[in-house]
Amino acid sequence: MKAIVCEGLGDACAPLGTGVLRLAELPAPKLAPGSARIQVVSASLNFPDALQIKGEYQDKPKLPFIPGSEVSGVVLEVADGVKHIRVGDKVCAVRQGGAFAEQVVAPAAAVWKLPDTVPLEDAAAIPIVYGTADVALRHRAQLKAGQTVLILGAAGGVGLAALQLALAAGARAVAAAAGADKAAFLRQQADTWAEGAGGAGRVVVLDTAALAAEGRALHRAVKEAAPKGVDVVFDPVGGPLLSESLKCVAWGAQYLVIGFASGDIPKVPANLLLVKNTTLHGVFWGSYLAQQPRVIADSMRHLMAAFGAGRLRVEVYGRYPLDRVTEAFGAILDRRVRGKVLLSIGAPQGGQQGGQLLSKL
Repeated sequence: MKAIVCEGLGDACAPLGTGVLRLAELPAPKLAPGSARIQVVSASLNFPDALQIKGEYQDKPKLPFIPGSEVSGVVLEVADGVKHIRVGDKVCAVRQGGAFAEQVVAPAAAVWKLPDTVPLEDAAAIPIVYGTADVALRHRAQLKAGQTVLILGAAGGVGLAALQLALAAGARAVAAAAGADKAAFLRQQADTWAEGAGGAGRVVVLDTAALAAEGRALHRAVKEAAPKGVDVVFDPVGGPLLSESLKCVAWGAQYLVIGFASGDIPKVPANLLLVKNTTLHGVFWGSYLAQQPRVIADSMRHLMAAFGAGRLRVEVYGRYPLDRVTEAFGAILDRRVRGKVLLSIGAPQGGQQGGQLLSKL
């Protein structure tokens, strides 16, 4: 099978075969007890994948390794005792590394059957991105209808997932993104998503780059949109936006630390937590698989029902064949992405061969 192999730590955008990533021909993985073997149609790229290739992520596999954690595809084989999936099922799955390949073996507990209405080639984006947003908003923050959520990095993959889930829960949203193109995209999509979730007019979009250029503080713009303050902050960005966002929360707010896409891990001003009785949550979806698998099971049931009913949909920015993985990482690291970036590895049923698909660039 073909696979992307990381043979040396470094820039995920470096050309293939120059010491970091290479396209290799490897033996197909063998089925393990309690697992399923999957023919991969798509794999999802996430910011942590680039960090791991650079050696800057908390999980540091030994070299060489196959990057990637999320796939969608068709089940080829299941181990004895696995009952919830069968050969031929369309699924999405998560495993610790090994996703950027034509076949993967994943623990059966981390393989989920897809509703018929979910496009197989999009479904690789569901588990970690939508799972993170759902666990954060529904499980940790206990988001309720009528509350207001500030979503930072709202045009990125996990930000868009959070926005869709917040609207589906009946919440209002202040969606912040850096750049006119991202803000325009959010404004274009916001009313459509809100209408699908039961009513338009529940999203205010802020361009953080424009605010900075005008010398306007983010927290003041948020307070104009939500005078009583926001009940929940969803933050995959980090950096100085953390302090800014803590200045516009309502009393008893929930602050969700999702990641640090800015590259800056901020110091938390504890005095701002104190004065508003704010609760700070760290949300790392991957650890839930081991520590609280029932939370993940509940989350995936909820997500599959929502996708199956058409209340959620994956927004795909671009699809890249396996041999253009470095270009795909470039789109993410250059912050051009609005939605998800996927690797097209196989051919979905009735679809086009993944290697022939073009990116949106």
